[in-house]
Amino acid sequence: MTQRAGAGAWWQAARPLAQANLAIPLVLGQVLAIAHGADFELWRCAIVHGFGILDHLFIVFANDVADEDADRLHTAPTPLSGGSRVLVQGRLAAPQLRAAATAMAIAMLGLTGWLGVADARPLAPWAAAAAIGLLLAYSFAPLRLSYRGFGELAQGLGVGAVLPAFAYYVQAGTLAGLQPAMLLPTVLLATAGNIVTALPDEPFDRAADKRAWPVRVGPVVARRHALLLTALGIFATPLVLGPEATTETLLDHELPALAVLAIAATLWRSGDPSDRRGCVRFAIATAAAANVAMISWCVALLR
Repeated sequence: MTQRAGAGAWWQAARPLAQANLAIPLVLGQVLAIAHGADFELWRCAIVHGFGILDHLFIVFANDVADEDADRLHTAPTPLSGGSRVLVQGRLAAPQLRAAATAMAIAMLGLTGWLGVADARPLAPWAAAAAIGLLLAYSFAPLRLSYRGFGELAQGLGVGAVLPAFAYYVQAGTLAGLQPAMLLPTVLLATAGNIVTALPDEPFDRAADKRAWPVRVGPVVARRHALLLTALGIFATPLVLGPEATTETLLDHELPALAVLAIAATLWRSGDPSDRRGCVRFAIATAAAANVAMISWCVALLR
């Protein structure tokens, strides 16, 4: 029997804190467009972030449905891991979340379809299709990459490439000025983000035969890889700021993120999944370094 859910259950299912993972790459994409000569238009910014909210809700609702069995095995959830828990707690039913995820996907296609027809942005629907396709490949059969392996790459491409490219395109009306290499740093950071958020889940993913990166390589090596990928993303700052950026500018906008990453590195040994608080602290610090890097790039590009 389908439950009647209140606003609190839907708010829990929405996991609003996770919106930062999408919002910051969307801001960066728009800032890149402005730095390359596009005029900033507030209504376009609203469209971009409206798309980001729809995509976020599609992701969290669909993932809760796809991961229901694994989440029921998860006895120690954290703010970063274990799903929203609305299915485990019986606050919502899977058909409700499935219908909501479908509605978000349709809304994404509708919004981008309108952009394509009414605003001369014919590539916009392809961004929605890519975002939806990557999530389906990540969580659902036949690929189900988050269980079979290489879900990290799907998230890296979705968050690190599709989102900033979409934001750039909506503001600029073209992708001509956006070189693929400019997105490599954000792909690296988004891939690292997938690894760190999977770290607290490692023993439960192993029990569910979910082959996330920490399961495949072990949590110790996974923490090293997360630090390495984040560092590589930060050191790739010249790809974002362009060849005209001076050494002083690069240092000014790499050092804040590297300082946060250094804090994460000091937490490396206590970041094992057996130490839940230590693991979450390590994950938050590493993710914060990535976000600080992207925010620093935005500041540099707007100067």
